[in-house]
Amino acid sequence: MKRREFIAGLGSAAAWPIAARAQSERRVQRIGVLMPFASSDQQYKARVGAFIQALQTLGRIEGRNVQIEYRASAGEPDELRRYATELVELSPAVILATGVSTVMPLQQATRTIPIVFVVVPDPVGAGIVESLGRPGGNLTGFTTFEYGLSGKWLELLKEIAPVVKRVAVLRNPAVSAGIGQFAAIQSVAPSLGVELTPMNVRDGAEIERAVSAFAGTPERGLIVTGSALAASHLDLLVRLMAEHKLPAIYFDRPFVMAGGLMSYGANGIEQYRMAAGYVDRILGGEKPADLPVQAPTRYETVINLKTAQALELIVPQTLLSRADEVIE
Repeated sequence: MKRREFIAGLGSAAAWPIAARAQSERRVQRIGVLMPFASSDQQYKARVGAFIQALQTLGRIEGRNVQIEYRASAGEPDELRRYATELVELSPAVILATGVSTVMPLQQATRTIPIVFVVVPDPVGAGIVESLGRPGGNLTGFTTFEYGLSGKWLELLKEIAPVVKRVAVLRNPAVSAGIGQFAAIQSVAPSLGVELTPMNVRDGAEIERAVSAFAGTPERGLIVTGSALAASHLDLLVRLMAEHKLPAIYFDRPFVMAGGLMSYGANGIEQYRMAAGYVDRILGGEKPADLPVQAPTRYETVINLKTAQALELIVPQTLLSRADEVIE
C-alpha cells in the first residue's frame, strides 16, 4: 500500500467514531408517557407541558430527535394495564410514569425498559425500588413525601377550621400509600381531639356517595390524601366540598387553584421538570439503578381565601403569614 493511501485510511478510521456518534445523536429515540389523567384534563396538559418544555431545554425536541408515545387514563385500572402493555410492546428507550397506579402495571409488564416515576409516596414500602440511594432494577424517579408528613394535613385543617371534630380521610385502599398515609394521620389525631373515619373509595361514584353520606352533620372536615384516583377526580372533589360546605385539605396545589380550601405538599409540576433530567440521562446511556430516587426539599402551603370566606372561616394571621401562596 502506498504511503498516501495508508494515511488516508487512517484518517477515515479516526473519523468513523465521530460520524457514528453524530448519527447516534441524530437518531430519533422513543419515550413512553403513562398518566392516570384524561387527556382533556388540565392537570394532564400542565404536567405534560412542563415535561416537554424541560426536555427541550436539554436538547430533546419532540418530532426531531425524540418521539413521545402518550397514554392517558382517567384513573381506570383496566385501561392503565392495557396502556402499560401497549407502551412496553413499542419498546421505548424510557417510560415516564405518574403515581403508584401507573408504575405497578408497568413493573409487571417489563423488568428491562427504564422507567422514571414521579409523585410516588414511599417507593421503597411499595416495593418499587430497593432503596432510595440505590434503586436497583429498571426504575428510579421522584417521591412526593414520606408518610410522617401526612400528619401535617390534620394539623393544618384544625388550624384553619378549629371547630372540626370529626375528619374523614379519603384514600384509595388498593394502594399501599392509602394505608400508610392514614396511619400517619391517625397517630396525631388523639392529641388534636379529632375522631378519624377512613373513606375508602375506588371510583368517582364511590367518592360522591361517601362524601354525601359523611357530610350530614356540622363540625366535620375532610383530608384528601395523595393518589392518582383523587387527582383524576379533582373537579368532582372540589365541587362536592363546596356543595356540602366541608372544609378540606388536599395534597396538591391544583385543587386549591380549582377552588379547594387548602393544600400542603410538594410541587407536582416541578417533579415533571426534574423527571425530564433523568429521562435525558437515561437516553444518554445512564442506568436507572445508578440514579438515586429524589425526595422534595420543599413543601408548599396554599390557601384559597375566597373559599374560606364561603365556608365562613376566619383564617388565622399566623397561618396566612406562613403560607407560600394565598389566592384571593
